[in-house]
Amino acid sequence: MSSNINMVDLLESALRAETLKQKATANNIANLQTPGYRRYDVKFDQALAKALNSSGPVNLKEIEPVLIQLKNTPVKANGNDVNLEQEVGQMIKNDLRHTALVRILRKKYTQMQLAIMTKQ
Repeated sequence: MSSNINMVDLLESALRAETLKQKATANNIANLQTPGYRRYDVKFDQALAKALNSSGPVNLKEIEPVLIQLKNTPVKANGNDVNLEQEVGQMIKNDLRHTALVRILRKKYTQMQLAIMTKQ
């Protein structure tokens, strides 16, 4: 892992990805009955892992989540591939991850504030 990782940038990058995942999941649910609709997902984890495992400098602000449309999932008779149970599960997972990331980010900001106050 690169030693020059800024934890706040890492958390902010992950929050951007989780926000996009939540929007994609909500859009998938909204199109549950739309004929021919194919669900969307977000690719982010692999790009983040690759960046964190690199030995060079990492600019986490450049690592953006990518919205992808899956084409290899089984479809229903109307050509739609959205599974409500799967989407709700994904939404719950996203919510938990988002909440955890916000709490960690809040703690980092509190630590910075305390460090500034003790130096005064």
